Amino acid sequence: MTATALALRAEKLGRRIRVDFVSAALGAVLVVLALAAVLAPLIAPYDPAATDILAADAGPSPAHWLGADDLGRDVLSRLLYGARLSLLGPTLIIATATVLGTALGIASAWLGGWFDTVTSRILDFFFAFPGLLLSVLAVAMIGTGFLAPVTALALAYTPYIARVTRTIAVRERSLAYVEALRSHGLGGWAICLRHLAPAVWPVIRAQSAIAFGSALVDLAAVSYLGLGVQPPSAEWGLMVAQGQSALLGGAPWQSLSAGVLIIFVVLAVNTLGERAGDPDTAGVRP
Repeated sequence: MTATALALRAEKLGRRIRVDFVSAALGAVLVVLALAAVLAPLIAPYDPAATDILAADAGPSPAHWLGADDLGRDVLSRLLYGARLSLLGPTLIIATATVLGTALGIASAWLGGWFDTVTSRILDFFFAFPGLLLSVLAVAMIGTGFLAPVTALALAYTPYIARVTRTIAVRERSLAYVEALRSHGLGGWAICLRHLAPAVWPVIRAQSAIAFGSALVDLAAVSYLGLGVQPPSAEWGLMVAQGQSALLGGAPWQSLSAGVLIIFVVLAVNTLGERAGDPDTAGVRP
């Protein structure tokens, strides 16, 4: 092996080690945040709905580490409890969209013909409606709360996953090994489950991770508009909206804390998604 080849391999290995460190750090923080949400009843210092008018808009202190809102509710406690809905919602949205989109994409690529045409037209229809608009329509029909926007956003994100899946599956279906498997008597659905699905999974995993951040922002926006989770429940988008007046009054604790968490989670999952989809940093062996 030449010196140039050794240098290239060493550079690739060094890049991968650096990326793995960043990914591990971000992943660890997200895991800690998820665990904090699950364990909120055990670790939150206060009841998230408990009010103390004497502590209204109080700044950070030993009693309230991240301050208190306009009703004297502890911001840290509300952030911990709010993480439950704020993280559960996007998880349900992307999990549903990934399952439906992957199934539709692979089925369209394999069956082709009228099924592919009809599926493509239905997906194009949903492409025409932004997720936020679908959420507003769902709230108008079902009512405010958690279920309506989650359902609407899951339908809105399905076409993106389905289109990416179909593109990869069509390319994979045209490869020689698929015809070889069919000539050996392996059924179509067996080929899809055992070969096409694993082939599309690395890209879908990356797309789903990136879509998670967008879903979190969309869901927070719905709550910010007052169409999602309703008071006195804690949710990050709702907390940004509720703290807006205090923010203008010089007490930014609630809005700022919730906004920073939203930004951090979005950046973290987007970074992990991009790393997972980068062939130079994910799954590459030196």
